[in-house]
Amino acid sequence: MEDELLRRAKAMAADAGESLTQFIEAAVRYQLALREAATEEAAELPIFAGTGLLPGVDLDDSAALLDLMEKR
Repeated sequence: MEDELLRRAKAMAADAGESLTQFIEAAVRYQLALREAATEEAAELPIFAGTGLLPGVDLDDSAALLDLMEKR
């Protein structure tokens, strides 16, 4: 472990009244929870039946798309 990182971890643990082991366990739990939440948050995108794009719609032309949407 990097000396500066260990020094900071010890200082933060002491400030919180925890042992270094308790501090590291809490940090690992926090990181695991963040990563699990990130994988759970992947949204399921809806699928719509249809025939595709309307005639004249170019998904690469954002200005034209905006014009088409504002006309409707």
